[in-house]
Amino acid sequence: MGFTGAVRRTSSAFYLLALLFFPGAVIAQDLEPRTYSNLPVGQNYLVAGYAYSEGEITPAPSVPIKDIDLTQDTFVGAYSRTIDLGGNSGKVDVLWSRVCLEGEGTIGDQTIRGDRCGTSDPRARLTYLFYGAPAMNLAEFKATPISRVIGVSLAVSPPLGDYNEENLINSGSNRWTFKPDIGISNRHGNWSLEASFGARLFTDNDSFFGQTKLEQETLYQVQGNVIYHFPAGRWLSLDGNYFWGGKTKKDGVEADDLQKNSRIGLTLGWLLSNQYSVKFYANRGLVTRIGNDSDTLGLALQYRWGE
Repeated sequence: MGFTGAVRRTSSAFYLLALLFFPGAVIAQDLEPRTYSNLPVGQNYLVAGYAYSEGEITPAPSVPIKDIDLTQDTFVGAYSRTIDLGGNSGKVDVLWSRVCLEGEGTIGDQTIRGDRCGTSDPRARLTYLFYGAPAMNLAEFKATPISRVIGVSLAVSPPLGDYNEENLINSGSNRWTFKPDIGISNRHGNWSLEASFGARLFTDNDSFFGQTKLEQETLYQVQGNVIYHFPAGRWLSLDGNYFWGGKTKKDGVEADDLQKNSRIGLTLGWLLSNQYSVKFYANRGLVTRIGNDSDTLGLALQYRWGE
């Protein structure tokens, strides 16, 4: 859909609104438990998911836009395969989504609104578990206890999502994003403790709204998960993260958008059969400086097959 006439009459104001929404406000909110859990090699996973997010963003006092609110519907498709990497377990996964966004804010006594649907930038990731995760088939994996696992990953998002520099809100970002990450998982009986540290690095967007050049500093993130394992392959995770950095420049002018945010959430994994499982998750902003005061609910259905 297009923007309303009110948006056209106040394009400079809604431009500021878009700078608050994008980039970096949404992508850093991910909470993903069990990224560094060991899995048997030769397994394939197909995932279909949906997430709904909504929230009010309160900008810095120097920004004249108030009462900002955003809703987001995300439909996700993903595929992953566990592989043998030099005798250790690894995984490759790809993810792509369709996103529908709608937002509004006020400047003075005028409300400005906009909405947009499109495909996001895809993500491809390689995970390598270099400690405590020898490559095993399914039978060997079931007979081997798991304790401590350490691994690294690299996620890459090319600029293949829908993007138009004349639009204030886009589902694609028109730039490359790279996220190296390192993590550890410790299993003690029915409990697992996980921790990871990662950083998002961004190339420049030379075609931001109004032919502006957008630059963004590195956005850092630490994450922790406490997982309780129930019988029959079911588990519940308490998730939390903190992310900081990501300050931007527009045509060389620094913006007051340094992020110092955190989120907290719950994830429930439920095994339905040997091949099907479902995951439910909910999270919300806990500490917010900019771009993080929102709530998310989601579910994902997974189908597994393998050797």
